[in-house]
Amino acid sequence: MPIYNAPVQDIQFLLQDVLKVTETGVPGYEDLEADFTGAVLEEAGKVARDVLAPLNLSGDQEGCTLENGVVHTPKGFDKAFAAMKEGGWTALDCDPDYGGQGLPYVMGTAVGEIFVSANMAFNMYQGLTHGAYSAIHVHGTGAQKTTYLPKMVSCDWTGTMNLTEPHAGTDLGMMRTKAEPQDDGSYLITGQKIFISAGEHDLAENIIHLVLAKAPGGGEGTKGISLFIVPKFLVKEDGSLGKRNGVSVGSIEHKMGIHGNATCVMNYDAAQGWLLGDLHKGMKAMFTMMNEARLGVGLQGYAVAEAAYQNAVVYARERLQGRAVTGAENPSGPADPLIVHPDIRRSLMDQKSFVEGARALTYWGAHLIDKSKRQGDEAAEGLISLMTPVIKGFQTDKGFEMAVQAQQVWGGHGYIEENGMSQFVRDARIAQIYEGANGIQALDLVGRKLAQDGGKHVMAFFDMVKAFIKENQDDAQMKPFTDPLKAASKDLQAAAMYFMQNGLKNPNNALAGSYDFMHLMGHVCLGLMWARMAKAAFVGLAAGSGDKAFLEAKIATGHYYMTRQLPASATHLARIESGAEPVMALRAEAF
Repeated sequence: MPIYNAPVQDIQFLLQDVLKVTETGVPGYEDLEADFTGAVLEEAGKVARDVLAPLNLSGDQEGCTLENGVVHTPKGFDKAFAAMKEGGWTALDCDPDYGGQGLPYVMGTAVGEIFVSANMAFNMYQGLTHGAYSAIHVHGTGAQKTTYLPKMVSCDWTGTMNLTEPHAGTDLGMMRTKAEPQDDGSYLITGQKIFISAGEHDLAENIIHLVLAKAPGGGEGTKGISLFIVPKFLVKEDGSLGKRNGVSVGSIEHKMGIHGNATCVMNYDAAQGWLLGDLHKGMKAMFTMMNEARLGVGLQGYAVAEAAYQNAVVYARERLQGRAVTGAENPSGPADPLIVHPDIRRSLMDQKSFVEGARALTYWGAHLIDKSKRQGDEAAEGLISLMTPVIKGFQTDKGFEMAVQAQQVWGGHGYIEENGMSQFVRDARIAQIYEGANGIQALDLVGRKLAQDGGKHVMAFFDMVKAFIKENQDDAQMKPFTDPLKAASKDLQAAAMYFMQNGLKNPNNALAGSYDFMHLMGHVCLGLMWARMAKAAFVGLAAGSGDKAFLEAKIATGHYYMTRQLPASATHLARIESGAEPVMALRAEAF
Protein backbone atom coordinates (compact mmCIF):
# COMPACT_ATOMS: atom_id res chain seq x y z
CA MET A 1 0.00 0.00 0.00
CA PRO A 2 1.34 3.48 -0.83
CA ILE A 3 2.59 5.59 2.06
CA TYR A 4 2.12 9.27 2.83
CA ASN A 5 3.67 11.47 5.50
CA ALA A 6 2.76 15.14 5.78
CA PRO A 7 5.74 17.39 4.88
CA VAL A 8 5.33 19.44 8.06
CA GLN A 9 8.89 20.76 8.08
CA ASP A 10 8.57 22.07 4.52
CA ILE A 11 5.24 23.73 5.29
CA GLN A 12 6.56 25.30 8.49
CA PHE A 13 9.58 26.64 6.58
CA LEU A 14 7.26 28.41 4.14
CA LEU A 15 4.94 29.82 6.77
CA GLN A 16 7.55 30.90 9.29
CA ASP A 17 10.75 31.58 7.34
CA VAL A 18 9.63 32.55 3.84
CA LEU A 19 6.21 34.18 4.29
CA LYS A 20 7.05 35.15 7.90
CA VAL A 21 3.34 35.11 8.61
CA THR A 22 3.44 36.67 12.08
CA GLU A 23 5.29 39.73 10.74
CA THR A 24 2.95 40.56 7.85
CA GLY A 25 0.36 42.57 9.75
CA VAL A 26 -2.51 40.60 8.20
CA PRO A 27 -5.30 40.33 10.81
CA GLY A 28 -5.32 36.84 12.30
CA TYR A 29 -1.73 36.10 11.29
CA GLU A 30 -0.42 37.21 14.66
CA ASP A 31 -1.78 33.94 16.06
CA LEU A 32 0.18 31.79 13.60
CA GLU A 33 3.20 31.25 15.82
CA ALA A 34 5.39 28.28 14.95
CA ASP A 35 4.22 26.20 17.91
CA PHE A 36 0.59 26.71 16.98
CA THR A 37 0.91 26.05 13.24
CA GLY A 38 3.18 23.08 13.96
CA ALA A 39 0.62 21.53 16.28
CA VAL A 40 -2.19 21.97 13.74
CA LEU A 41 -0.09 20.52 10.92
CA GLU A 42 1.13 17.58 12.98
CA GLU A 43 -2.42 16.68 13.95
CA ALA A 44 -3.61 17.03 10.35
CA GLY A 45 -0.75 14.77 9.33
CA LYS A 46 -1.91 12.09 11.75
CA VAL A 47 -5.45 12.21 10.34
CA ALA A 48 -4.06 12.02 6.82
CA ARG A 49 -1.72 9.11 7.60
CA ASP A 50 -4.01 7.07 9.83
CA VAL A 51 -7.52 7.81 8.50
CA LEU A 52 -7.44 9.09 4.92
CA ALA A 53 -4.43 7.52 3.24
CA PRO A 54 -5.45 3.93 4.11
CA LEU A 55 -8.72 4.53 2.21
CA ASN A 56 -7.12 5.97 -0.91
CA LEU A 57 -6.30 2.74 -2.73
CA SER A 58 -9.36 0.83 -1.51
CA GLY A 59 -11.62 3.76 -2.38
CA ASP A 60 -10.13 3.82 -5.88
CA GLN A 61 -10.64 0.10 -6.35
CA GLU A 62 -14.19 0.03 -4.95
CA GLY A 63 -15.47 3.33 -6.32
CA CYS A 64 -18.97 4.69 -5.87
CA THR A 65 -22.17 2.82 -6.70
CA LEU A 66 -25.65 4.02 -7.58
CA GLU A 67 -28.62 2.03 -6.26
CA ASN A 68 -32.23 3.20 -6.38
CA GLY A 69 -31.26 6.84 -6.72
CA VAL A 70 -28.74 6.75 -3.86
CA VAL A 71 -24.98 6.95 -4.33
CA HIS A 72 -22.96 4.84 -1.91
CA THR A 73 -19.39 5.93 -1.26
CA PRO A 74 -16.59 3.38 -0.72
CA LYS A 75 -16.32 1.42 2.49
CA GLY A 76 -14.87 3.47 5.33
CA PHE A 77 -15.60 6.88 3.82
CA ASP A 78 -18.54 7.46 6.18
CA LYS A 79 -16.45 6.89 9.31
CA ALA A 80 -13.60 9.01 7.93
CA PHE A 81 -16.02 11.82 7.11
CA ALA A 82 -17.42 11.66 10.63
CA ALA A 83 -13.88 11.88 12.00
CA MET A 84 -13.17 14.95 9.88
CA LYS A 85 -16.31 16.64 11.19
CA GLU A 86 -15.64 15.71 14.81
CA GLY A 87 -12.10 17.04 14.56
CA GLY A 88 -13.35 20.40 13.32
CA TRP A 89 -11.30 20.14 10.13
CA THR A 90 -14.20 21.18 7.89
CA ALA A 91 -14.57 24.47 9.82
CA LEU A 92 -10.91 25.47 10.00
CA ASP A 93 -10.96 28.78 8.08
CA CYS A 94 -14.73 29.43 8.13
CA ASP A 95 -16.51 32.38 9.76
CA PRO A 96 -16.91 31.97 13.57
CA ASP A 97 -20.38 33.54 13.27
CA TYR A 98 -21.48 30.30 11.61
CA GLY A 99 -19.49 27.81 13.65
CA GLY A 100 -16.11 28.19 11.97
CA GLN A 101 -12.73 28.51 13.66
CA GLY A 102 -11.79 31.69 11.81
CA LEU A 103 -8.23 30.74 10.90
CA PRO A 104 -6.69 32.46 7.87
CA TYR A 105 -7.11 30.96 4.41
CA VAL A 106 -3.40 30.15 4.25
CA MET A 107 -3.86 27.66 7.11
CA GLY A 108 -6.85 26.10 5.39
CA THR A 109 -4.65 25.77 2.31
CA ALA A 110 -1.81 24.10 4.19
CA VAL A 111 -4.11 21.59 5.89
CA GLY A 112 -5.98 21.08 2.62
CA GLU A 113 -2.75 20.07 0.89
CA ILE A 114 -2.14 17.37 3.48
CA PHE A 115 -5.63 15.94 3.06
CA VAL A 116 -5.49 16.07 -0.76
CA SER A 117 -2.15 14.23 -0.82
CA ALA A 118 -3.58 11.54 1.43
CA ASN A 119 -6.85 11.05 -0.45
CA MET A 120 -7.82 13.48 -3.18
CA ALA A 121 -11.18 11.90 -4.02
CA PHE A 122 -12.31 11.89 -0.38
CA ASN A 123 -11.23 15.47 0.27
CA MET A 124 -13.37 16.73 -2.61
CA TYR A 125 -16.56 16.21 -0.60
CA GLN A 126 -15.56 18.81 1.95
CA GLY A 127 -13.53 20.91 -0.49
CA LEU A 128 -16.52 21.51 -2.76
CA THR A 129 -18.64 22.30 0.27
CA HIS A 130 -16.16 25.01 1.23
CA GLY A 131 -16.53 26.59 -2.20
CA ALA A 132 -20.32 26.61 -1.95
CA TYR A 133 -20.04 27.98 1.59
CA SER A 134 -17.87 30.84 0.30
CA ALA A 135 -20.35 31.77 -2.44
CA ILE A 136 -23.25 31.91 0.02
CA HIS A 137 -21.12 33.73 2.58
CA VAL A 138 -20.27 36.49 0.07
CA HIS A 139 -23.49 36.75 -1.92
CA GLY A 140 -26.24 35.32 0.30
CA THR A 141 -28.89 37.19 2.21
CA GLY A 142 -28.84 37.16 5.99
CA ALA A 143 -31.57 34.54 6.03
CA GLN A 144 -29.72 32.35 3.53
CA LYS A 145 -26.53 32.51 5.57
CA THR A 146 -28.37 31.63 8.77
CA THR A 147 -30.19 28.76 7.08
CA TYR A 148 -27.34 27.11 5.25
CA LEU A 149 -23.91 28.12 6.53
CA PRO A 150 -23.79 26.53 10.00
CA LYS A 151 -24.71 23.14 8.57
CA MET A 152 -22.23 23.54 5.70
CA VAL A 153 -19.42 24.63 8.00
CA SER A 154 -19.91 21.45 10.02
CA CYS A 155 -20.44 19.43 6.81
CA ASP A 156 -23.69 18.04 8.17
CA TRP A 157 -24.78 19.39 4.81
CA THR A 158 -22.40 19.38 1.85
CA GLY A 159 -22.37 21.56 -1.25
CA THR A 160 -21.79 21.42 -5.00
CA MET A 161 -21.48 23.68 -8.01
CA ASN A 162 -23.56 22.94 -11.11
CA LEU A 163 -22.31 24.54 -14.33
CA THR A 164 -21.76 22.07 -17.14
CA GLU A 165 -24.50 20.70 -19.40
CA PRO A 166 -24.21 17.97 -22.05
CA HIS A 167 -23.95 20.51 -24.87
CA ALA A 168 -22.32 23.39 -22.96
CA GLY A 169 -19.05 23.19 -21.08
CA THR A 170 -16.87 26.29 -21.15
CA ASP A 171 -19.42 28.15 -23.28
CA LEU A 172 -21.92 28.68 -20.48
CA GLY A 173 -23.96 31.07 -22.59
CA MET A 174 -25.34 27.99 -24.39
CA MET A 175 -26.89 26.50 -21.27
CA ARG A 176 -30.58 25.50 -21.36
CA THR A 177 -31.43 25.02 -17.69
CA LYS A 178 -34.39 27.29 -16.92
CA ALA A 179 -35.52 29.08 -13.78
CA GLU A 180 -39.20 30.05 -13.63
CA PRO A 181 -40.12 32.66 -10.99
CA GLN A 182 -42.88 31.82 -8.50
CA ASP A 183 -45.21 34.05 -6.50
CA ASP A 184 -43.46 33.19 -3.23
CA GLY A 185 -40.11 34.48 -4.48
CA SER A 186 -38.63 31.10 -5.26
CA TYR A 187 -37.88 29.65 -8.71
CA LEU A 188 -38.56 26.29 -10.30
CA ILE A 189 -35.35 24.93 -11.83
CA THR A 190 -35.59 22.54 -14.78
CA GLY A 191 -32.71 21.09 -16.75
CA GLN A 192 -29.79 18.69 -16.65
CA LYS A 193 -26.24 19.20 -15.38
CA ILE A 194 -23.33 16.82 -15.92
CA PHE A 195 -19.91 16.19 -14.36
CA ILE A 196 -21.16 17.27 -10.94
CA SER A 197 -18.59 16.17 -8.38
CA ALA A 198 -20.15 14.94 -5.12
CA GLY A 199 -23.57 15.57 -6.65
CA GLU A 200 -25.10 12.71 -4.68
CA HIS A 201 -23.66 10.61 -1.85
CA ASP A 202 -24.39 9.08 1.55
CA LEU A 203 -22.05 11.17 3.71
CA ALA A 204 -24.39 14.04 4.62
CA GLU A 205 -28.06 14.44 5.45
CA ASN A 206 -28.54 17.19 2.85
CA ILE A 207 -26.72 18.48 -0.24
CA ILE A 208 -26.92 22.17 -1.17
CA HIS A 209 -26.58 22.53 -4.93
CA LEU A 210 -25.59 25.88 -6.41
CA VAL A 211 -27.05 25.83 -9.90
CA LEU A 212 -26.57 28.17 -12.84
CA ALA A 213 -29.78 28.68 -14.82
CA LYS A 214 -31.47 31.22 -17.08
CA ALA A 215 -34.34 33.25 -15.67
CA PRO A 216 -36.70 35.24 -17.92
CA GLY A 217 -35.58 38.66 -19.09
CA GLY A 218 -31.87 38.10 -18.92
CA GLY A 219 -31.09 38.10 -22.60
CA GLU A 220 -28.70 35.89 -24.51
CA GLY A 221 -25.32 34.54 -23.49
CA THR A 222 -23.86 34.64 -20.01
CA LYS A 223 -25.59 37.94 -19.21
CA GLY A 224 -28.82 36.05 -18.73
CA ILE A 225 -27.44 33.56 -16.20
CA SER A 226 -28.40 33.56 -12.53
CA LEU A 227 -27.24 31.41 -9.62
CA PHE A 228 -29.67 29.50 -7.42
CA ILE A 229 -29.55 27.59 -4.13
CA VAL A 230 -31.30 24.26 -4.74
CA PRO A 231 -31.22 21.91 -1.72
CA LYS A 232 -31.65 18.16 -2.08
CA PHE A 233 -34.15 18.31 0.78
CA LEU A 234 -36.17 21.46 1.34
CA VAL A 235 -35.44 23.24 4.60
CA LYS A 236 -38.30 24.19 6.91
CA GLU A 237 -38.49 27.51 8.74
CA ASP A 238 -37.20 25.90 11.94
CA GLY A 239 -34.15 24.55 10.10
CA SER A 240 -35.29 20.95 10.00
CA LEU A 241 -35.48 19.02 6.75
CA GLY A 242 -38.70 18.74 4.79
CA LYS A 243 -39.64 16.87 1.65
CA ARG A 244 -37.32 15.78 -1.12
CA ASN A 245 -36.82 18.46 -3.76
CA GLY A 246 -37.19 17.82 -7.49
CA VAL A 247 -33.51 17.02 -7.98
CA SER A 248 -32.18 13.53 -8.60
CA VAL A 249 -29.09 11.76 -9.86
CA GLY A 250 -29.51 10.26 -13.32
CA SER A 251 -26.25 8.31 -13.34
CA ILE A 252 -22.68 8.38 -12.11
CA GLU A 253 -19.76 8.58 -14.51
CA HIS A 254 -17.30 5.71 -14.98
CA LYS A 255 -14.11 7.68 -15.22
CA MET A 256 -10.33 7.51 -15.36
CA GLY A 257 -9.62 8.51 -11.77
CA ILE A 258 -10.96 9.96 -8.50
CA HIS A 259 -13.16 6.88 -8.28
CA GLY A 260 -13.95 7.56 -4.64
CA ASN A 261 -15.78 10.74 -5.55
CA ALA A 262 -19.17 10.49 -7.22
CA THR A 263 -19.28 12.41 -10.50
CA CYS A 264 -22.97 12.71 -11.28
CA VAL A 265 -25.50 13.56 -13.94
CA MET A 266 -28.03 15.69 -12.05
CA ASN A 267 -31.63 16.10 -13.22
CA TYR A 268 -33.66 19.11 -12.09
CA ASP A 269 -37.39 18.64 -12.58
CA ALA A 270 -39.14 21.78 -11.37
CA ALA A 271 -36.88 21.76 -8.32
CA GLN A 272 -37.46 24.64 -5.95
CA GLY A 273 -34.55 27.05 -5.75
CA TRP A 274 -33.74 30.49 -4.40
CA LEU A 275 -31.76 33.23 -6.10
CA LEU A 276 -28.22 33.70 -4.76
CA GLY A 277 -26.89 37.17 -5.42
CA ASP A 278 -28.37 39.47 -8.04
CA LEU A 279 -30.69 38.36 -10.82
CA HIS A 280 -28.85 37.79 -14.10
CA LYS A 281 -25.52 38.22 -12.29
CA GLY A 282 -24.90 34.56 -11.63
CA MET A 283 -21.46 34.48 -13.17
CA LYS A 284 -20.20 37.00 -10.62
CA ALA A 285 -21.49 34.87 -7.75
CA MET A 286 -20.25 31.64 -9.29
CA PHE A 287 -16.75 33.01 -9.75
CA THR A 288 -16.49 33.40 -5.99
CA MET A 289 -16.54 29.60 -6.00
CA MET A 290 -14.54 29.18 -9.20
CA ASN A 291 -11.55 31.31 -8.15
CA GLU A 292 -11.26 29.47 -4.84
CA ALA A 293 -11.75 26.16 -6.65
CA ARG A 294 -9.04 26.98 -9.21
CA LEU A 295 -6.50 27.67 -6.51
CA GLY A 296 -7.60 24.42 -4.87
CA VAL A 297 -7.17 22.51 -8.13
CA GLY A 298 -3.72 24.01 -8.60
CA LEU A 299 -2.99 22.68 -5.12
CA GLN A 300 -4.25 19.25 -6.18
CA GLY A 301 -1.73 19.32 -9.01
CA TYR A 302 1.29 19.39 -6.74
CA ALA A 303 -0.30 17.63 -3.73
CA VAL A 304 -0.88 14.41 -5.67
CA ALA A 305 2.62 14.76 -7.14
CA GLU A 306 3.96 15.04 -3.57
CA ALA A 307 2.35 11.74 -2.59
CA ALA A 308 3.62 10.07 -5.77
CA TYR A 309 7.10 11.49 -5.17
CA GLN A 310 7.23 10.15 -1.62
CA ASN A 311 6.51 6.65 -2.89
CA ALA A 312 9.00 7.01 -5.73
CA VAL A 313 11.72 7.90 -3.20
CA VAL A 314 10.94 4.84 -1.06
CA TYR A 315 11.08 2.56 -4.09
CA ALA A 316 14.27 4.16 -5.41
CA ARG A 317 15.96 3.53 -2.07
CA GLU A 318 14.77 -0.06 -1.71
CA ARG A 319 14.77 -1.47 -5.24
CA LEU A 320 18.12 -3.03 -6.13
CA GLN A 321 18.99 -2.72 -9.81
CA GLY A 322 22.38 -2.44 -11.51
CA ARG A 323 25.58 -0.91 -10.24
CA ALA A 324 26.64 2.71 -9.92
CA VAL A 325 28.98 3.57 -12.79
CA THR A 326 31.45 5.05 -10.29
CA GLY A 327 31.68 1.82 -8.31
CA ALA A 328 29.44 -0.39 -6.20
CA GLU A 329 27.66 1.49 -3.40
CA ASN A 330 26.07 -1.65 -1.95
CA PRO A 331 28.96 -4.12 -2.28
CA SER A 332 27.45 -6.64 0.11
CA GLY A 333 24.27 -6.88 -1.97
CA PRO A 334 23.56 -8.24 -5.45
CA ALA A 335 23.03 -4.73 -6.85
CA ASP A 336 22.84 -1.05 -5.89
CA PRO A 337 19.59 0.75 -5.12
CA LEU A 338 18.00 2.68 -7.97
CA ILE A 339 18.70 6.00 -6.28
CA VAL A 340 22.42 5.81 -7.09
CA HIS A 341 21.76 6.19 -10.83
CA PRO A 342 21.94 9.74 -12.25
CA ASP A 343 18.79 9.44 -14.34
CA ILE A 344 16.76 8.33 -11.34
CA ARG A 345 18.20 11.24 -9.38
CA ARG A 346 17.24 13.59 -12.25
CA SER A 347 13.68 12.34 -12.13
CA LEU A 348 13.45 12.68 -8.35
CA MET A 349 14.95 16.17 -8.48
CA ASP A 350 12.45 17.17 -11.17
CA GLN A 351 9.67 16.04 -8.85
CA LYS A 352 11.08 17.49 -5.65
CA SER A 353 11.96 20.90 -7.13
CA PHE A 354 8.54 21.26 -8.75
CA VAL A 355 6.52 20.19 -5.71
CA GLU A 356 8.35 22.46 -3.30
CA GLY A 357 8.26 25.42 -5.68
CA ALA A 358 4.57 24.92 -6.43
CA ARG A 359 3.78 24.67 -2.73
CA ALA A 360 5.47 28.03 -2.17
CA LEU A 361 3.55 29.65 -5.03
CA THR A 362 0.23 28.27 -3.77
CA TYR A 363 0.81 29.45 -0.20
CA TRP A 364 1.84 32.87 -1.47
CA GLY A 365 -1.41 32.91 -3.47
CA ALA A 366 -3.37 31.99 -0.35
CA HIS A 367 -1.55 34.78 1.50
CA LEU A 368 -2.65 37.24 -1.20
CA ILE A 369 -6.25 36.08 -0.73
CA ASP A 370 -5.93 36.72 3.01
CA LYS A 371 -4.52 40.18 2.36
CA SER A 372 -7.36 40.92 -0.03
CA LYS A 373 -10.13 39.70 2.29
CA ARG A 374 -8.74 40.63 5.69
CA GLN A 375 -7.09 43.93 4.79
CA GLY A 376 -9.06 45.06 1.76
CA ASP A 377 -5.80 45.12 -0.21
CA GLU A 378 -6.80 45.79 -3.83
CA ALA A 379 -3.28 45.24 -5.13
CA ALA A 380 -3.24 41.77 -3.58
CA GLU A 381 -6.65 41.05 -5.09
CA GLY A 382 -5.41 42.07 -8.53
CA LEU A 383 -2.25 40.01 -8.19
CA ILE A 384 -4.03 36.81 -7.17
CA SER A 385 -6.49 37.32 -10.02
CA LEU A 386 -3.50 37.39 -12.38
CA MET A 387 -1.89 34.37 -10.72
CA THR A 388 -4.96 32.13 -10.53
CA PRO A 389 -4.79 30.75 -14.11
CA VAL A 390 -1.05 30.20 -13.71
CA ILE A 391 -1.46 28.35 -10.42
CA LYS A 392 -4.27 26.24 -11.85
CA GLY A 393 -2.94 25.61 -15.34
CA PHE A 394 0.82 25.35 -14.93
CA GLN A 395 0.76 23.42 -11.67
CA THR A 396 -1.73 20.81 -12.83
CA ASP A 397 0.13 20.26 -16.11
CA LYS A 398 3.42 19.83 -14.30
CA GLY A 399 1.82 17.92 -11.43
CA PHE A 400 0.52 15.28 -13.83
CA GLU A 401 3.92 15.13 -15.50
CA MET A 402 5.61 14.60 -12.14
CA ALA A 403 3.14 11.88 -11.15
CA VAL A 404 4.05 10.10 -14.39
CA GLN A 405 7.74 10.48 -13.57
CA ALA A 406 7.15 9.00 -10.12
CA GLN A 407 5.35 6.07 -11.72
CA GLN A 408 8.27 5.68 -14.14
CA VAL A 409 10.71 5.27 -11.25
CA TRP A 410 8.77 2.13 -10.35
CA GLY A 411 9.13 0.77 -13.89
CA GLY A 412 6.76 -2.09 -14.67
CA HIS A 413 5.67 -2.29 -11.05
CA GLY A 414 4.34 1.25 -11.38
CA TYR A 415 1.90 0.01 -14.02
CA ILE A 416 0.39 -2.57 -11.66
CA GLU A 417 -2.73 -1.22 -9.97
CA GLU A 418 -2.23 -2.64 -6.50
CA ASN A 419 1.02 -0.68 -6.08
CA GLY A 420 -0.88 2.58 -6.23
CA MET A 421 1.35 4.57 -8.60
CA SER A 422 -1.16 4.26 -11.42
CA GLN A 423 -3.82 5.83 -9.22
CA PHE A 424 -1.71 8.93 -8.62
CA VAL A 425 -1.40 9.39 -12.39
CA ARG A 426 -5.10 8.81 -13.01
CA ASP A 427 -6.21 11.08 -10.17
CA ALA A 428 -3.84 13.88 -11.18
CA ARG A 429 -5.15 13.88 -14.74
CA ILE A 430 -8.54 15.40 -13.93
CA ALA A 431 -6.95 18.50 -12.41
CA GLN A 432 -5.89 19.59 -15.90
CA ILE A 433 -9.48 19.38 -17.08
CA TYR A 434 -12.03 20.50 -14.50
CA GLU A 435 -12.65 24.00 -13.15
CA GLY A 436 -11.76 25.30 -16.59
CA ALA A 437 -9.54 23.18 -18.83
CA ASN A 438 -5.96 24.40 -18.97
CA GLY A 439 -6.29 25.74 -22.49
CA ILE A 440 -9.02 28.02 -21.15
CA GLN A 441 -6.77 29.06 -18.27
CA ALA A 442 -4.12 30.11 -20.79
CA LEU A 443 -6.67 32.09 -22.83
CA ASP A 444 -7.94 33.74 -19.66
CA LEU A 445 -4.40 34.72 -18.68
CA VAL A 446 -3.45 36.21 -22.04
CA GLY A 447 -6.86 37.38 -23.22
CA ARG A 448 -8.08 38.99 -19.98
CA LYS A 449 -5.67 39.00 -17.08
CA LEU A 450 -2.64 40.63 -18.72
CA ALA A 451 -4.65 43.67 -19.77
CA GLN A 452 -6.78 43.80 -16.62
CA ASP A 453 -6.86 47.28 -15.05
CA GLY A 454 -4.60 48.61 -17.76
CA GLY A 455 -2.00 45.91 -17.22
CA LYS A 456 -1.03 47.21 -13.79
CA HIS A 457 -1.07 43.80 -12.13
CA VAL A 458 1.37 42.14 -14.49
CA MET A 459 3.56 45.24 -14.28
CA ALA A 460 3.42 44.95 -10.49
CA PHE A 461 4.62 41.36 -10.80
CA PHE A 462 7.50 42.40 -13.08
CA ASP A 463 8.43 45.11 -10.59
CA MET A 464 8.33 42.60 -7.74
CA VAL A 465 10.79 40.34 -9.53
CA LYS A 466 13.06 43.27 -10.41
CA ALA A 467 12.99 44.53 -6.84
CA PHE A 468 14.00 41.14 -5.45
CA ILE A 469 16.89 40.87 -7.92
CA LYS A 470 18.09 44.39 -7.14
CA GLU A 471 17.82 43.81 -3.41
CA ASN A 472 20.08 40.77 -3.65
CA GLN A 473 22.41 41.79 -6.48
CA ASP A 474 25.42 42.24 -4.18
CA ASP A 475 24.94 38.91 -2.42
CA ALA A 476 27.36 36.47 -4.05
CA GLN A 477 25.66 33.36 -2.71
CA MET A 478 22.36 34.50 -4.27
CA LYS A 479 23.87 34.99 -7.73
CA PRO A 480 23.03 31.42 -8.89
CA PHE A 481 19.40 32.31 -8.16
CA THR A 482 19.12 35.94 -9.22
CA ASP A 483 20.91 35.58 -12.57
CA PRO A 484 18.65 32.79 -13.93
CA LEU A 485 15.60 34.58 -12.54
CA LYS A 486 16.62 37.79 -14.31
CA ALA A 487 17.08 35.97 -17.63
CA ALA A 488 13.73 34.16 -17.36
CA SER A 489 11.95 37.36 -16.33
CA LYS A 490 13.32 39.10 -19.41
CA ASP A 491 11.91 36.25 -21.53
CA LEU A 492 8.52 36.75 -19.90
CA GLN A 493 8.57 40.49 -20.51
CA ALA A 494 9.62 39.92 -24.12
CA ALA A 495 6.69 37.55 -24.58
CA ALA A 496 4.26 40.10 -23.15
CA MET A 497 5.72 42.76 -25.44
CA TYR A 498 5.27 40.45 -28.43
CA PHE A 499 1.57 40.14 -27.61
CA MET A 500 1.23 43.90 -27.32
CA GLN A 501 2.91 44.51 -30.67
CA ASN A 502 1.34 41.65 -32.61
CA GLY A 503 -1.83 40.62 -30.83
CA LEU A 504 -3.98 43.55 -31.91
CA LYS A 505 -3.04 43.17 -35.58
CA ASN A 506 -3.77 39.45 -35.49
CA PRO A 507 -5.35 38.11 -32.27
CA ASN A 508 -4.33 34.59 -33.26
CA ASN A 509 -0.72 35.60 -32.62
CA ALA A 510 -1.56 36.01 -28.94
CA LEU A 511 -3.88 33.03 -28.66
CA ALA A 512 -1.48 30.65 -30.42
CA GLY A 513 1.14 31.54 -27.82
CA SER A 514 -1.11 31.63 -24.78
CA TYR A 515 -0.33 28.12 -23.52
CA ASP A 516 3.40 28.70 -23.78
CA PHE A 517 2.97 32.02 -22.01
CA MET A 518 1.16 30.33 -19.12
CA HIS A 519 4.03 27.88 -18.72
CA LEU A 520 6.65 30.58 -19.16
CA MET A 521 5.01 32.63 -16.42
CA GLY A 522 4.69 29.53 -14.26
CA HIS A 523 8.43 28.92 -14.49
CA VAL A 524 9.20 32.53 -13.60
CA CYS A 525 6.83 32.32 -10.64
CA LEU A 526 8.52 29.17 -9.36
CA GLY A 527 11.90 30.77 -10.03
CA LEU A 528 10.91 33.69 -7.80
CA MET A 529 9.64 31.31 -5.13
CA TRP A 530 12.88 29.33 -5.20
CA ALA A 531 14.93 32.51 -4.96
CA ARG A 532 12.91 33.56 -1.92
CA MET A 533 13.29 30.13 -0.34
CA ALA A 534 17.04 30.14 -0.99
CA LYS A 535 17.31 33.58 0.62
CA ALA A 536 15.46 32.32 3.72
CA ALA A 537 17.66 29.22 3.87
CA PHE A 538 20.87 31.25 3.63
CA VAL A 539 19.63 33.53 6.43
CA GLY A 540 18.85 30.51 8.58
CA LEU A 541 22.28 28.97 7.99
CA ALA A 542 24.04 32.24 8.77
CA ALA A 543 22.11 32.57 12.00
CA GLY A 544 22.73 28.97 12.95
CA SER A 545 19.00 28.43 13.35
CA GLY A 546 16.93 25.60 12.00
CA ASP A 547 17.92 22.21 10.65
CA LYS A 548 21.26 22.64 8.80
CA ALA A 549 20.81 19.57 6.57
CA PHE A 550 17.25 20.64 5.70
CA LEU A 551 18.34 24.16 4.75
CA GLU A 552 21.26 22.90 2.66
CA ALA A 553 18.94 20.48 0.85
CA LYS A 554 16.55 23.35 0.19
CA ILE A 555 19.32 25.39 -1.43
CA ALA A 556 20.54 22.45 -3.53
CA THR A 557 17.00 21.69 -4.71
CA GLY A 558 16.44 25.33 -5.62
CA HIS A 559 19.72 25.44 -7.52
CA TYR A 560 18.56 22.41 -9.50
CA TYR A 561 15.37 24.20 -10.51
CA MET A 562 17.22 27.34 -11.55
CA THR A 563 19.70 25.42 -13.71
CA ARG A 564 17.61 22.57 -15.09
CA GLN A 565 14.02 23.85 -15.26
CA LEU A 566 13.97 27.65 -15.43
CA PRO A 567 15.89 27.80 -18.76
CA ALA A 568 12.72 26.39 -20.39
CA SER A 569 11.62 30.04 -20.50
CA ALA A 570 13.74 30.56 -23.63
CA THR A 571 12.01 27.69 -25.45
CA HIS A 572 8.56 29.03 -24.57
CA LEU A 573 9.55 32.51 -25.78
CA ALA A 574 10.79 31.11 -29.11
CA ARG A 575 7.47 29.34 -29.64
CA ILE A 576 5.50 32.46 -28.77
CA GLU A 577 7.51 34.63 -31.15
CA SER A 578 6.91 32.18 -34.00
CA GLY A 579 3.38 33.58 -34.05
CA ALA A 580 0.19 32.04 -35.33
CA GLU A 581 1.38 31.07 -38.81
CA PRO A 582 2.84 27.63 -37.96
CA VAL A 583 -0.20 26.84 -35.81
CA MET A 584 -2.86 27.94 -38.29
CA ALA A 585 -1.11 27.00 -41.56
CA LEU A 586 -3.18 23.88 -42.22
CA ARG A 587 -6.77 24.40 -43.29
CA ALA A 588 -9.28 22.62 -41.05
CA GLU A 589 -10.09 20.04 -43.71
CA ALA A 590 -6.40 19.03 -43.95
CA PHE A 591 -6.41 17.41 -40.52
